[in-house]
Amino acid sequence: MSLAHPFDLTGKVALVTGASRGIGAAIARALHQSGARVGLLGRDHEALAALAAELDPLGHTARSATSDIREPAETGRAIEALATALGGLHVFVNNAGTEELCPSATVTEALWDRIVDTNLKAAFFCAQTAYHLMADGGSILNVCSLTSEVGVPGAAAYGASKSGLAGLTRTLATEWAPRGIRVNGIGPGYFRTALTESFYADAAWSEAMLAKIPLRRFGQLPDLGGAAVFLASDASAYVTGQILYVDGGYLAAI
Repeated sequence: MSLAHPFDLTGKVALVTGASRGIGAAIARALHQSGARVGLLGRDHEALAALAAELDPLGHTARSATSDIREPAETGRAIEALATALGGLHVFVNNAGTEELCPSATVTEALWDRIVDTNLKAAFFCAQTAYHLMADGGSILNVCSLTSEVGVPGAAAYGASKSGLAGLTRTLATEWAPRGIRVNGIGPGYFRTALTESFYADAAWSEAMLAKIPLRRFGQLPDLGGAAVFLASDASAYVTGQILYVDGGYLAAI
């Protein structure tokens, strides 16, 4: 580790799932700005290609691939292809996810499977693929949620998946430590994205939620970049099995 530049990711390859927009795109930008070669995974080919071109029009340090995260074999092949094209794998970010609020009494099996398979099952098998491709000393980041810690009415499937992801983070951290592979989580607080836009359109909800956040503002996507770079870099070389909540103090205040 360079003591002068512990956050430098030059020479590292980082892959990000769900990278076409929102949190995934923000994390990919931050990792690339810190020197990493970045692979972008998701379902929206045009959005992924546009982001890759934005980061590096020549395609040397940013590439994209499409896959359905709920198809482990297909996604595994996409991860392997990107890692090969970019020259290895050192950082893997499990960001792809989905959410839909529904009263617990009316959750269907199809809804449960769609959310849990996307947020938890897919994250496990992506991490497993990354483990086999990753050099010793790599870093895996799982994007968790406030619902990894607190209950939210109507979010039974989502909360179960994100609580499971926090538990998975701790399990993999202990199991894969002998190879020096660190596994941590990032827990975004209230960030306005395409996935959560409907909440913020409710003025009363927004006002009530802001009153619960000590910093008195909602998160902005660049706020997640520093946390991601920290956990991906040698600056966090002795950090594993942890969830770093980027929430403006929300959890501390409840």
